[in-house]
Amino acid sequence: MRNVVRRPYMCGVFGAFNVPDAASITYYALHSLQHRGQEGCGIVTFDGETMHREKGLGLVTEVFSKEKLEHLPGTVAIGHVRYSTAGGGGLDNVQPFTFRHYTGNFALAHNGNIVNSEQLRRYLEGNGSLFHSTSDSEILAHLIKKNNHEAQRIDAIIEALNMIEGAFAFLIMTPRRIYACRDKYGLRPLSLGRLNGGWVVSSETCAFDTIGAEFVRDVEPGEIVSLDHHGLRSNDYSQYKRRKMCAMEYIYFSRPDSDIEGCNVHAFRKETGRLLWREAPANADIVVGVPDSSLSAAMGYSEEGGLPYEMGLIKNKYVGRTFIQPSQALREKGVKMKLSAVKSIVRGKRVALIDDSIVRGTTSKRIVDMLHEAGATEVHVRIASPPITHPCFYGVDISTYDELLCAHKSVEEVRRVIGA
Repeated sequence: MRNVVRRPYMCGVFGAFNVPDAASITYYALHSLQHRGQEGCGIVTFDGETMHREKGLGLVTEVFSKEKLEHLPGTVAIGHVRYSTAGGGGLDNVQPFTFRHYTGNFALAHNGNIVNSEQLRRYLEGNGSLFHSTSDSEILAHLIKKNNHEAQRIDAIIEALNMIEGAFAFLIMTPRRIYACRDKYGLRPLSLGRLNGGWVVSSETCAFDTIGAEFVRDVEPGEIVSLDHHGLRSNDYSQYKRRKMCAMEYIYFSRPDSDIEGCNVHAFRKETGRLLWREAPANADIVVGVPDSSLSAAMGYSEEGGLPYEMGLIKNKYVGRTFIQPSQALREKGVKMKLSAVKSIVRGKRVALIDDSIVRGTTSKRIVDMLHEAGATEVHVRIASPPITHPCFYGVDISTYDELLCAHKSVEEVRRVIGA
């Protein structure tokens, strides 16, 4: 069926083991990962005896005060920032989740999407599992609990992961260690680092720069890394491993200062801009990038074509990213609130407008109109990635053909729709 609706989502995860004041470190790391989700966030810590949790709806700086961080003691922590409506909004679906078990409590944070979640949920509920949220992330915890014996907890995790299909980066915190797990395709990024003699793990390396950690390596596809007082141990949970990193990590989601699989995101985007000029040069006076994720590509386009690069669009930094707003109505309002054209720069100019991608076309049409209203004589739109023509069920909020502009329109038809 072409129009089955699902709600995958993108998030950010961070963990710290044997790191002094782990809650504060996690707070600053989550702030660096805020671009991956703005709807809610949470931190769970362990102080040697008890797990402590604080979470809420909103930005990291809105949810966590100094007083709340003081109520999160310990040298072990995991944190999460959430976006979109996988399973619905509300505080119940804000992670990390915590779970009680006779072998010991544990906490879980997840970035990605479990594509066989409905089947697994029916199976678990039929065997007595009680769910406390509508998020697919809770499924892994119940799978672990079904076969969990303390001496074989790693075996329980391996068995659970082999029942899951989809894209994921999981962090599982127990009283003794943190497990970092990545799906067998490596669709979602996850990196390891060292800090003050302890270990840190993050969705993106930009968080390491913020907290002063040293990058060690990426978690490999199909790998479970165990971080404890004995150091780092690695296990492969799947024999079938094939690297298929999500292109949207490079194109849109990740911060330019992050390195993914050894490739700097800014350098990648700049090179796409260079290639874009060779493929589709524009008869323009200036090059303007759509802030923020398209600026690197715009720089590459400008340099390759010998055209001046100008800041023709200004971003209101206090408005969330429009693509990851949870509804179309909010996206449209978000575009109008977050961007404005610099009239003195674009007036009377032929503008080559560089954007990273076209998903629904919401942003592109509004920006083209905005530039014309500001006095641009022509707007030539250039997109630094191939057309998105199929839905994604692996953790990106593009889940039906109907909402993908390029799925049912030619390049010329898209041009007419966005007014370029």
